Amino acid sequence: MELTVYGPLRSATGEQTVQLAVGESETVGEVITVFLETYPRAETQLLDEQGNFRPSVRVMQDGESLDFDDGCDPDKELKLFPAMRGG
Repeated sequence: MELTVYGPLRSATGEQTVQLAVGESETVGEVITVFLETYPRAETQLLDEQGNFRPSVRVMQDGESLDFDDGCDPDKELKLFPAMRGG
């Protein structure tokens, strides 16, 4: 699966778009787990101190926002936006 990352996630991956090996029926949360296993430096941008996804993390596919328990099409690009900080 092709995953495009934004903001500080790029420093964790070294590039804007990465390829992940995922199955056919993966949920968004499972794809993000594979991403974090591959790029552990991204963890602080996506997870809080308890290991839960930060509320402002956003994932999109085909212009639609997805929840972490939603399925996603491995043949289509997934976009991952890290947690936003500030006021």
